[in-house]
Amino acid sequence: MALWRAYQRALTVHPWKVQVLTAGSLMGLGDIISQQLVERRGLREHQTGRTLTMVSVGCGFVDYPDALITNYYLWPAVQLANFYLVPLHYRLAVVQCVAVLWNSYLSWKAHRL
Repeated sequence: MALWRAYQRALTVHPWKVQVLTAGSLMGLGDIISQQLVERRGLREHQTGRTLTMVSVGCGFVDYPDALITNYYLWPAVQLANFYLVPLHYRLAVVQCVAVLWNSYLSWKAHRL
């Protein structure tokens, strides 16, 4: 709970920076899940450059929660709940958390041999 409160405080003080870091971190997490749980690479075969690429993509394409990119193409049911139940400054985090599974799939699909 303390970590969540720290996240909330940081989000209030530095919303853009925190949203960028959240998006990048969760894209990286999606790639790690893809490599470790789906592809079963193990730590020795983990492609760190690939994970860093996914983090960069996440950081580079983040947008405010009310913008087109992050809100109108992901899971309509999730977005409906997101718009009606989630405060504005948490919407990106909600979308990104749901998108971890999607990011894992995309990473796996994009890097299949």
